[in-house]
Amino acid sequence: MTKALVSAFALLAATPALAERGADGDLKVLYWQAAAVLNPYLSTGAKDIDAASMVIEPLALVANDGSLIPQLAAEIPTLENGGIAADFSHVIWKLKPDVLWSDGSPFTAEDVKFTADYCRAPDFGCAVLAEFDGIDSVEVLDPLSVKINFSYPKFVPLQAFVGGRTPILQKAQFEGCTGAAGASCSDQNFAPIGTGPFRVTNFVPGDVAQFEANPNYRDPQKPAFATVTIKGGGDAMSAARAVLETGEYDFAWNLQLDPETVKRMEAAGKGAVYASFGTMVERIELNQSNPSSSLPSEERSSAAHPHPFLTDPAVRRALSMAIDRPLMTELTYGPAGSPTCTITPVPAAYVSEDVTCLTQDIEGAKAVLEEAGWIAGADGIREKDGVRLEILFQTTVNAVRQDVQAMVKQWWSEIGVATELKTVEGSSFFGGDPGNPDSLARFMADAQMYTDAYYLPDPASFLDEFTCASIPSPESQWQGSNSLRFCDAAFDQQMAQMHQTSDPAERQRIAREMADIVAIEGHYMLPLIHRGMVSARANSLAGTVPNGWEGSLWNVADWSRAE
Repeated sequence: MTKALVSAFALLAATPALAERGADGDLKVLYWQAAAVLNPYLSTGAKDIDAASMVIEPLALVANDGSLIPQLAAEIPTLENGGIAADFSHVIWKLKPDVLWSDGSPFTAEDVKFTADYCRAPDFGCAVLAEFDGIDSVEVLDPLSVKINFSYPKFVPLQAFVGGRTPILQKAQFEGCTGAAGASCSDQNFAPIGTGPFRVTNFVPGDVAQFEANPNYRDPQKPAFATVTIKGGGDAMSAARAVLETGEYDFAWNLQLDPETVKRMEAAGKGAVYASFGTMVERIELNQSNPSSSLPSEERSSAAHPHPFLTDPAVRRALSMAIDRPLMTELTYGPAGSPTCTITPVPAAYVSEDVTCLTQDIEGAKAVLEEAGWIAGADGIREKDGVRLEILFQTTVNAVRQDVQAMVKQWWSEIGVATELKTVEGSSFFGGDPGNPDSLARFMADAQMYTDAYYLPDPASFLDEFTCASIPSPESQWQGSNSLRFCDAAFDQQMAQMHQTSDPAERQRIAREMADIVAIEGHYMLPLIHRGMVSARANSLAGTVPNGWEGSLWNVADWSRAE
């Protein structure tokens, strides 16, 4: 499989849904990381956002080429049509008429305003609050028009409500769930009423989500499937086998498998894999707070307690220098990935030219540690002032990630760093439950590895996730995107400057510098592999179009049985 095949798969798969809604029966989908919630405002995990996207929709989606597709909006606001103010002070969205919620009530601008206020409410801890940055107020102009006013010129004005991470919630259902009550509204968060092609019939967090065709969906010929079952749990290997070898399922998501294994499975002739190449970067985060169990539970991994050695730039740099990214990519992802030094791999104008990290330097890493005073003890583990370089390194349960962990452990051992490996079930690691000690946001380890992505071609909102204000804390119910607890005044200043800059070239320069601060200069996180989202579909399934900016189910309304 190569990137060049992606377009071919898209052309072959993009057949329209059948003319009769529900004629194709049940669609069976495997997400080996099970959804924990169906409200993206409580979780940034793809497993949750994807499942929710079948029910609740944004105003617009991002197409694979980076253009915007109206979803609940009648048109995309532009400077030319007057939707975007000439001074970037506001944006006006016009909504599609006659759209109904699945309960039969009308969708209006009141729902849009409510959703913005819901995410921005104090004491809520909205998981995607960065997407609403700069919004001063939201006005309902009429039932089908809503105006979003910004507190400063917003040079990426089409951010909130663009993409599956920020869908519209029904005001009538969620109005009792604002502020601190938001996380406890289980009925609403597990079964939101939506405008999408399906509605929830059963949801068991961490296990299964079941849906049926929305009888009030605006296209009377869609969806082609009457019901959808998304089964969670297991692992990538069993998920791929269920589609490619046994044919028990129609679609399987996020198949982090080595290339040879995929090739053998495809030989069974029941299905094929395809990849969406977007912004996903497999990375290691180095915790800037102390996760020690010697601290009180609510103080572990809080910004109030700095990490005993990962706050040392020499240690972080050495850990990065020890990794052989090209070899790692070849052995684990093959043509479905490429080694990278940056966290912003696309578009090309935002990518740093510094590729120093692609060359492994074990001896150089040792020298960096020696110069910083980290001396090897009798057992070979380096220490300084009584602190030993011992790392607890966690990631999700996945064969490829465990291979990566093993390689990193070996390379780090060669420079005098001891590493203990920990694996966490994906549904727990990516979950939003504030009481979950194993979530990536809680980060009760020294290092953790996962894939993150951004969902708009301009990466401002993604970079905003690493500001000081985005650090999870007990006060935010451990919600927040800055899981590594990185806080840098220069970074925050650059972020503020980017928010005040309209010139595209200048925005690109600032973004490159910010990405460098986090990854290339500071080594707070260690980018490893720019990888595609690899999925498997049965030969009997049509309509699955790759999209690097949206979730795998982004166009499920168009899926059907192949003729």
